[in-house]
Amino acid sequence: MIKVTIRKGQSVEKAIKIFKKRVKDSGMMLELKDRSFYRKPSDIKREKKKKAILRNYYKTLKEKD
Repeated sequence: MIKVTIRKGQSVEKAIKIFKKRVKDSGMMLELKDRSFYRKPSDIKREKKKKAILRNYYKTLKEKD
């Protein structure tokens, strides 16, 4: 759970900005988006494999330069 404490003299807008940054950095919204609907395990494996292939492709391109 993400908590933000407001210090003395700190505005609420600043606290909201800090909270939003912490939520973004934690990856909570990405996980929530992923879990919003059911995905078959085979689809997850397929996506992981595609990402690995792309990662490898870009890595080889970077090494060539």
